[in-house]
Amino acid sequence: MGKEPLLNEEELAEGLGRLPGWSIEEGRLTKKYLFPAFADAVAFVNRVAAVAERMNHHPFISLDYRRVTLKLTTWHSGGITRLDLESARAYDGGESSSD
Repeated sequence: MGKEPLLNEEELAEGLGRLPGWSIEEGRLTKKYLFPAFADAVAFVNRVAAVAERMNHHPFISLDYRRVTLKLTTWHSGGITRLDLESARAYDGGESSSD
């Protein structure tokens, strides 16, 4: 896989404007989700995993009962790239509420 270019501040701000609930935390594109039940949270994580495999771009996933946190960065580029924005959009296709 080639090195994906990092987004500049303007590109990042524009991308975030189209991703409700997402923010930058510790240099990663981050979103926290809250689901009605543990099984719903696990189902979401499984869906995210399937999407990540198809895209060959994998997030950090934290699951704590009904809460799921996704953090995205392009490791080989050293920061946030268009791949992270595309992944975030794909994961939001079937979300619950943001926390």
